Amino acid sequence: MDFKKIFSHNEEWIAERLSVDKEYFNQLSKGQKPDILYIGCSDSRVSTEELLGAKPGEVFVHRNIANMVISIDLNVQSVITYAVDHLKVSQIIVCGHYYCGGVKAAMEAQDLGLLNPWLRNIRDVYRIHKDELNKIEDLDRRYNRLVELNVEEQCINLIKTAAIQKAFLERDLQVHGWIFDIKTGKLVDLKINFKKILKEIMEIYNLNEGKTIF
Repeated sequence: MDFKKIFSHNEEWIAERLSVDKEYFNQLSKGQKPDILYIGCSDSRVSTEELLGAKPGEVFVHRNIANMVISIDLNVQSVITYAVDHLKVSQIIVCGHYYCGGVKAAMEAQDLGLLNPWLRNIRDVYRIHKDELNKIEDLDRRYNRLVELNVEEQCINLIKTAAIQKAFLERDLQVHGWIFDIKTGKLVDLKINFKKILKEIMEIYNLNEGKTIF
């Protein structure tokens, strides 16, 4: 990537788009109506639209280190609220990827300064699942299993939120946990049992003014 050529590449990209559709940018300017909210990792090797085969306007995207959904992170919570309450998405995907640098850093005993409080959330996932993870002797397999468990826990964090619960009641919104396998290019569906998790956490996390979801 030659930084100095970015603007010239932009001009080429505009010309290419207009050669196919003269109204391309006019149509884009009219607004968006995505059906999917994608929460992924900031890793430069993962390109959301290419990965999903999506066109501009089809996917609302939030990315951060290790695809985290943290309750006090106003950034991700604002994205969720806007996507669910205003854009009315019907599907939410939390997508991690094998060999995630954030997850690997959380597995190592070192002081990373400002990253420490962020990575602590991943270390908490390890703590919750340490019995399973410590039985995995191969470090790469343990590392990638933590990637999967982290996606599952972030899906649970999503399901704990009022906006998600309300949208499930009103229009059957669904939450999915996926993994991108960088070595093969394949997407792996972890088959998160959304309704089962929702049912299990309702005793503590029901935020729908006492309304029974199940």
